[in-house]
Amino acid sequence: MTSTSAFPDDGRPELPGEGDATDPASPTGAAGASWHPVGDPAGSRPGQGAAAAADDGDAGPGSGADDGSGGADGVRSTSLGRGSLVMTLGTIASRASGLIRSMLLVACVGAVGTVANAFDIANKLPNMLFALISAGVLQAVLIPQILRAMNARNARERLDKLISISGLGLLLLTAVLVVAAPLIVILFTLRGPVDPDARHLAVVFAYWCIPQVFFYGLYMLLGQVLNAQGKFGAYGMAPVANNIVSLVGFGAFLLVWGPAPTLGISDLSSWSSAQTTLLAGTATLGIAAQAIVLVFALRRSGFRWRFRIGVRGIGLRSAGAVVGWTIGAVVLEQLGVLYLSNVLWAAMSDDPSAASNAAYTQAMTIYLLPHSLVVVSIVTVLFPRMTAAVHAGDLAGVRGDMSLGLRSAGVFSVFSAVALIVLAVPLTSTLLPTARGAGAAAIAPIIQAMALGLIALGATVLVRRMYFAFEDGRSIFGIQVIATVSMVVVLWGATLLLPPQWWAVAAGGAYALSTWISLLLRVRGMRRKLHGMDGRRVLQLYVRALVGALIAALLGWLTVRLLDGYDVTSWGHSLLVTAVAGIVMVVGYVLALKVLHVRELDDALAPILRRIKR
Repeated sequence: MTSTSAFPDDGRPELPGEGDATDPASPTGAAGASWHPVGDPAGSRPGQGAAAAADDGDAGPGSGADDGSGGADGVRSTSLGRGSLVMTLGTIASRASGLIRSMLLVACVGAVGTVANAFDIANKLPNMLFALISAGVLQAVLIPQILRAMNARNARERLDKLISISGLGLLLLTAVLVVAAPLIVILFTLRGPVDPDARHLAVVFAYWCIPQVFFYGLYMLLGQVLNAQGKFGAYGMAPVANNIVSLVGFGAFLLVWGPAPTLGISDLSSWSSAQTTLLAGTATLGIAAQAIVLVFALRRSGFRWRFRIGVRGIGLRSAGAVVGWTIGAVVLEQLGVLYLSNVLWAAMSDDPSAASNAAYTQAMTIYLLPHSLVVVSIVTVLFPRMTAAVHAGDLAGVRGDMSLGLRSAGVFSVFSAVALIVLAVPLTSTLLPTARGAGAAAIAPIIQAMALGLIALGATVLVRRMYFAFEDGRSIFGIQVIATVSMVVVLWGATLLLPPQWWAVAAGGAYALSTWISLLLRVRGMRRKLHGMDGRRVLQLYVRALVGALIAALLGWLTVRLLDGYDVTSWGHSLLVTAVAGIVMVVGYVLALKVLHVRELDDALAPILRRIKR
């Protein structure tokens, strides 16, 4: 699935989805000790053992270890290299099939035009609505409680109650949202002249798509139980089931009705109810399959859920303070998305072929690829063990993992940012060949604008997660106010100064700016909580990586120019340019990092190289 948030964390609603020491702190907690970021078990840190396992002061024979629910010790001993590699492999499979899904979707309705944008509005609604639930309740409250429940005496009872209450809440809320679909769609199409038929089509799409909220919630909830047990593969692989269902459904659509015209479908007189049902029904059925896969994965792990109702003894009272602030922050975030969606909807008022919501969503899909393939995997593996360290009072361990995560993410995100800027045109034509000329031309500039914030994205996701671990919702809210206001002000100014065909590009740039603002503010606050964040070593890594990336960018740009890659004539041409220029950039970047003595690259590649040698 594609994150449609203006401030996405990782591509999933969070997920799915949509997540810093005065002295340099090593993973052992000792300043100046040698650094081994991949494969270094958290178990070597002081402050684990009984303290790490404690919840309300005790953990005993009835703890999670005895009932198949795992525990904080297992979480904290998880290797970043091993865990993130498992997540990355699963995510690669998910994203590869997801790209084929996007290709087929664009072939069905196009990347521009009335139908494409009506479907995009409806299909992003469950992502945005779930973001309110996810960050407001699941991430801020239930996930920390799941981690604590793993080591409580009544671990099984607490987990059963948490899952039961969450499932019922999701089901009831989804039903309310389905009834409110017409009102919700109106809120997203307020700006500019409105075609009543286009809005009606978006409402019908929404009736089919909003039930995804329940399945997104189930997917995230069960996935976090698996992650807390140190089992990351199923969570990364589950979206493949979604994509398989989508491939079958969208493929059937193409067989029956054929591909959309180059400029999309704007004449609604030729659009039928059967097309609406198959397109939107396929999207929702895919999310359901994604969640169901985790039900079987949990059973294989030995976890047996039993329906239980009750809030007594499950630890929710301590989380009450953070909920209001966190929900407020997410509401602000989604208000920013609401404004952005309205601006993009208005952009196509005079010209249905102008870049709008659908083009922005496809750009976000490509933009999030490097982030979701590597950075999200690192964050997903580190977050449970960092949360366990917070609960154990092991700030040295948190600082070490924070530094490890920021530097490991930086090696990939810095290169990814410049690669997207240099290769946006041929890459878009390669990954979305069904977008063809007009669609690709609309998407590529948006990717380049978004890429300006990619370096900050991975870092800010990791730091933001730690605010949840500290149950500090107030800081999250304050930072979100500034980030949302900055995005809205920049985008509003762009609508006054730029023609509508550039509004989507301006939205990508506004998003990048808000990401950097969020990162700077979050790092400032987290430094105070952790008494430092190993800032000098982290900054040195990013500076060296940026130097290497700029060298690679120059080599890549020259290669694209030599191959006439900014004026692609066919899919084969775009593939050739992307492959050759991409290889040149990777080789140039790796060699530059070697010359600059960036050890993090060797550590990050170590688990992959070990597997290749086997």
